[in-house]
Amino acid sequence: MGAVAKPFRMALGALIIKEKLGNSDREIVEQIRENPYLQYFLGMSSYSNEAVFDASLMVYFRERIDQDLVNKVNQKMVENARKKEEESEKQKKTNQQKLSPQKTKES
Repeated sequence: MGAVAKPFRMALGALIIKEKLGNSDREIVEQIRENPYLQYFLGMSSYSNEAVFDASLMVYFRERIDQDLVNKVNQKMVENARKKEEESEKQKKTNQQKLSPQKTKES
């Protein structure tokens, strides 16, 4: 019936871009339209010369993505990064342990 909802990544990314650049909603939409790097940041797979969304949607993004939600997303991203780092360290140790006996046998 209505327009298709925009992905969360696009909404959050647009708010991050707005916060970093400090421009108006219309200027942000225009900058996103012109810049393939910003479009990639929003999760788009290819460049589009068309406006990704109307500037009026920024109001809805701000209403639905409040500071508490941003903090929760940020915390989850930090937790995931730490888990990946711990797994990587465990893998490195496991690989080193597998190599250590072979070195002593060869010596």
